[in-house]
Amino acid sequence: MAKEDLRKNAMMAHLLDALGEGKDIGHYGRLVFAIVARHFVDEDELVGLLRQDEDVDEEKARGLVRQVREADYSPPAADTIRGYEEKQDFPILANPDDPDAGNVYRDLDFPEEVYESISAYHEERATS
Repeated sequence: MAKEDLRKNAMMAHLLDALGEGKDIGHYGRLVFAIVARHFVDEDELVGLLRQDEDVDEEKARGLVRQVREADYSPPAADTIRGYEEKQDFPILANPDDPDAGNVYRDLDFPEEVYESISAYHEERATS
């Protein structure tokens, strides 16, 4: 998997473009980006991409990547991303009027363990 694969999703392409322009994509934009992108690029490339954000230095980027890796966050659902977007100025979604905007599962192929983790989570919730 590679960075180019992320462009299959409009939101991730939007975030990549904004980072490439040096824009501050906001705390939640960086969080969503890191959670999703970590499955497509290695840690150093992810840090480099995050450092393109005008508000991020090496330490901040590495800290976020470490947090995401250690917590092993699953890619967020579209509703979660919409909630994050309300908490910051930068628009995370490329097209917020699209009902599928933010649905990274529709456009991106994640490693099998991501889907297994989500299934296990839902099974656990159903039995509790």
